[in-house]
Amino acid sequence: MPTVVHFEIPVDDIERARKFYSELFGWEIKDSGMPGAEYFSVMTTGENPVHGGMMKRQQPQQQISQYIDVSSLDEYEAKVKELGGTVLVTKSPVPGMGFFAVCLDTEGNVFGIWEENKEAQ
Repeated sequence: MPTVVHFEIPVDDIERARKFYSELFGWEIKDSGMPGAEYFSVMTTGENPVHGGMMKRQQPQQQISQYIDVSSLDEYEAKVKELGGTVLVTKSPVPGMGFFAVCLDTEGNVFGIWEENKEAQ
C-alpha cells in the first residue's frame, strides 16, 4: 500500500535548520556524504521513524516535499497524468537505491513517488 517513506526540507541556512529541527524534535541530522552535494540525511524519532533529507533551497517558493512508495513508478506516473496531475521530473535513478519522480497534483502541490530497486543505475 502506498505510504510516505521519505521527505525533503529545503532550507536557506543548513546549520540554522539542523539546530532547529534537532532541538525541536530530537531528529538526527548528518551529512549524507554524497559527493558534490550539500545534502543531509534526517532520521525522525518515534515508533515508526521516517527517513528524510535536508538541502539548500533551489527555488524561492520550494516547500517541504514528501515521497510516497509505489510498486511501479511507470504505472503511477501514468496514473498521475490520467487523473489530471503533471509529472515534473520523470523517472530518475538513485543508484543502488531506487527510482523517483516528482509530480504536481490537481491542487498545485508537489509530491514525489518512489520505487525501491537496489539495481537502479
